[in-house]
Amino acid sequence: MKKLTQKIKPIYTLGFLLIGLSFLFAFKSDKNGVADKGYAIGDVVADFKLKSTSGKYVSMADNRLAKGYIIVFMCNHCPFSKAYESRIMALDRKFAYLGYPVLAINPNDPNAYEEDSFENMQAIAKAKGYSFSYLQDESQATARAFGASRTPSVYVVKKEGDKFILQYIGGIDDNTQDPNSVTKRYVEDAVSNLLAGKPVVGNFTKTVGCAIKWKDA
Repeated sequence: MKKLTQKIKPIYTLGFLLIGLSFLFAFKSDKNGVADKGYAIGDVVADFKLKSTSGKYVSMADNRLAKGYIIVFMCNHCPFSKAYESRIMALDRKFAYLGYPVLAINPNDPNAYEEDSFENMQAIAKAKGYSFSYLQDESQATARAFGASRTPSVYVVKKEGDKFILQYIGGIDDNTQDPNSVTKRYVEDAVSNLLAGKPVVGNFTKTVGCAIKWKDA
């Protein structure tokens, strides 16, 4: 039995090593969770018009009272998106009435994961009671324009006149697994600074999440 255990241990060690390497390469396949091309801090973000789970089409220009938006690329199936779901809802509750509502966008190809279909988006938005608009990026053009590559990833934009200027790119906070152990609240701090008329400190952080499932070209 002892000899058998000794033979099995190297197999398990090799297996864990391969999993670790595949995980590492997955995260190195893009630049800190952001695609090579896309908006940079200070860029003017082009408006979009996407179908929401309510059946209506939503754009940033629709809300004339908005001072900006917390734009979150998320989806139904990703465990990282699921882990952050309650925190995304909390961000909307805290900042929507102050002029920075959440706009959540699902960019995934539903053929890759049926759970990310529009019908399932509607079901989860209703079941969870989303207070924010949950939009489908069916063509994936919006995700590509932003340079998003993972879910969830966040882009905070500030409205200046009739333009939307990108102020923050990255993650929501510094602890995916345990919200009670968060020490840095990146998005919350960014929006709070903007509301106080201050510049965003640390306007770019690494995005950790599931790779967006792109449609075949």
